[in-house]
Amino acid sequence: MRDHQRGHGPMDGNVPLELNAFVGRSAELAALARLLGSARLVTVTGAGGVGKSRLAARAAARCAPRDGVWRVELAPVRDPAFVDHALVEALGLTDHTTRPPRETLLAHLADRQLLLVLDGFEHLVTACAGLVGELLRAVPGLTVLAAGRRPLAVAGERVFPLAPLGEDEAVRLLLDRAAEWGPAVADGPELREVCRRLDGIPLALELAAGRLRALSPRQLLDRLDDRFRLLTCGERDALPRHQTLRLAVGWSHELCAPRERLLWSRLSVFAGPFDLEAVEYVCGGQGLKSEDVLDVLTELLAQSVVAREETPSGARYRMLDTVRAYGAEWLEATGDAARLRRRHRDWYLGLATWCELDWFSPRQAEVAARVEAELPNLRSALEHCLGEPEDAHLGQYLAGSLWFCWAGCGRLSEGRHWLEQVVRLDTGHEQSRLKALWVLGYVAILQGDAVPALAALQECREEAEHGGDRTAVAYAEHRTGCLALVSDDMERAQELLESALERYQEIGELNSNVLMAQVELAMTRAFQGDLPEAVRLCEDVRRVCEDHGERWTRGYALYVLAYAGWADGDLPRARALLTECLTGAHAFHDLLGSVLAVELLALVTVAQGDAAEAAVLQGAASRMWRSVGLPLFGSAHYGAPHGLCEAAARERLGDERYGECVAEGARLVREAAVSRALEPALDAVPSPRGQVRHAAAGRPMHEPAASRARKGGETAG
Repeated sequence: MRDHQRGHGPMDGNVPLELNAFVGRSAELAALARLLGSARLVTVTGAGGVGKSRLAARAAARCAPRDGVWRVELAPVRDPAFVDHALVEALGLTDHTTRPPRETLLAHLADRQLLLVLDGFEHLVTACAGLVGELLRAVPGLTVLAAGRRPLAVAGERVFPLAPLGEDEAVRLLLDRAAEWGPAVADGPELREVCRRLDGIPLALELAAGRLRALSPRQLLDRLDDRFRLLTCGERDALPRHQTLRLAVGWSHELCAPRERLLWSRLSVFAGPFDLEAVEYVCGGQGLKSEDVLDVLTELLAQSVVAREETPSGARYRMLDTVRAYGAEWLEATGDAARLRRRHRDWYLGLATWCELDWFSPRQAEVAARVEAELPNLRSALEHCLGEPEDAHLGQYLAGSLWFCWAGCGRLSEGRHWLEQVVRLDTGHEQSRLKALWVLGYVAILQGDAVPALAALQECREEAEHGGDRTAVAYAEHRTGCLALVSDDMERAQELLESALERYQEIGELNSNVLMAQVELAMTRAFQGDLPEAVRLCEDVRRVCEDHGERWTRGYALYVLAYAGWADGDLPRARALLTECLTGAHAFHDLLGSVLAVELLALVTVAQGDAAEAAVLQGAASRMWRSVGLPLFGSAHYGAPHGLCEAAARERLGDERYGECVAEGARLVREAAVSRALEPALDAVPSPRGQVRHAAAGRPMHEPAASRARKGGETAG
């Protein structure tokens, strides 16, 4: 099965802990596999902890659709509005356009054959049902395998109820799990009675196995009996198996020491995985010293209440959704939930602040990985801020501070969702709101949505000038200059960007945004024919970025330098710069930087004599632009290299062959397109520069008026 990008493949190691030991179920697995062969929507239902997720994963592993199997874990998603976003993320899509994520999904899936595994959807059943129904109607090659506690109730759905384990399988699971803890445990009447009393539910058996380290089967059974008698008086109208699971979790909770119960309840405020530092800050104090948190967390790990996992950002911990929900009830009962949610909010506000500062540092890649891992908790913090009127200004601050995530890590659509919400709030904290406004304007520019971008930036500047906020004025002016740049108003763009850079210098501002303003100014100079000045500006940016370990803005400076290298006829240098630019942009999931690099690589490739490969790259870029927005911003200046490449490739290949090559490139998914673009040009023979330039002749209305090469000569694009 394919190793899909961004860690969302079906077998990515994120299988819930209670399902790690897949014992028995051979008959159910075979039956489910047969059902998947005849139905397009199959839902595995059953009580929490019964083994739905693991069975679905095993069945999916037997499938081999042309475009793979993709798993979407929905348990961490709280807001139904984010279901579409979750699928976009799980499929590894990056979309910078203004279109809703559902349109992105429909466009991406239209001609594909794949299996989509939806896990843990029961709290989002209405939103999931609507999405699944629409996808199945629009995408003939799609099959959906869902795992949850209730059906989706979508037309054509085949429900596969999953019963608990039989006694022999339950005993084998309990013995297998107990053996992992160390002490040898033998099959016997008492152990079988434990399995019967736990109704064969894998989660309950996992929890019981953790206790066999300290208890004999007889002691385990005695305590289980006591705990059942204590807890059976609650929720009499619940389903028996739901009662059984609740009692099993409750029993495990009662067997914990007081400090362990306290930490269990406090950990419930986390959405998705969390790290030790966050636990120590959020959960420490008032009955649990911060220095004791690690010891208590270790005990919860030993009892299978918490699981540990390795991620690109280091060791992290997670709780099963059922276990988290149980802890949340206890937290509410203690009356301490509001305080813990505030501490959770404060930690992630601090994390966002640190990440924003460290984005301009050698730790930029680490920041990108960290914020990716923390997104569920950052979203939870944003939701908390928006739900509490007195915290709304903190929501503005948080959404604005995450500008680098929205713009630099390919999350424009989600960023705009939060920013549009927070800027509507009148909080009385103008500084936070002004930052959110200019970030909103920036995001809208990158999406190609000029009118809302200009409105946000004008409002930001007017209010900043009225309030004397020099920093906000500088950023608003900068981003307005960026808008003028992509709108082909070069004189206005140059004027605004030069003024913004002067303002940045006056207030002592230096970061990725400031350097990006210098790169954008360099683009205005290049587009007006002053390539020596463009190179000077970008070499300065490159030097500062290398001094500070900054990679994201540096990539855009390399793009301009590559353009200058192409214009000078230094094609190997241009290709080397673009290769580095594309590698960095792709690593950050920066789709705009990636597609600009691919477009210019196509021009370099045709200049090196491989017209067919250049056309393939143009086709790949055309597909990528669909997820960015208006191709090349609709700009004549940004579009001139594309036009030069197309004209030269058509001349050498002929219209029919050119169209075939473009179509071949348009079939490449983003990962394949980037890999193709990064392949070294083999057997490329440099062609006379005049041939490429000749293709640009006679285009006065669609070509920059003064875009000349530094060494003079014909128009370079």
